[in-house]
Amino acid sequence: QVQLVESGGGLVQVGGSLMLSCTGSGRTSSRYRMGWFRQAPGKEREFVAAVGWSGTTTVAESVKGRFTISRDDAENTVYLQMNSLNAEDTGVYYCAAALNGMRFDSWGQGTQVTVSS
Repeated sequence: QVQLVESGGGLVQVGGSLMLSCTGSGRTSSRYRMGWFRQAPGKEREFVAAVGWSGTTTVAESVKGRFTISRDDAENTVYLQMNSLNAEDTGVYYCAAALNGMRFDSWGQGTQVTVSS
């Protein structure tokens, strides 16, 4: 089992920046694919970004050019740098790990991001 804990969420104004962190414990591995998802009020959870064991990244079109995902395996931590935030970025952000292959099957509790105008 892997335990994931997110941090770094909060209240920020439109155009501002935040960096989210996700630290893993337990059966961590640098071979896991790691990702960030988010869920806005009244909406389904959606994919934001992912990073593979080799460092290859995938980013949703809605955040491309504004959000950057990275990982530090020595610290068992994955980051999500979020710039140029807008109101549509408001939601609970979840960290996830794919322990076997590509499917994300281990999740954190989430951290709230609120972007105000």
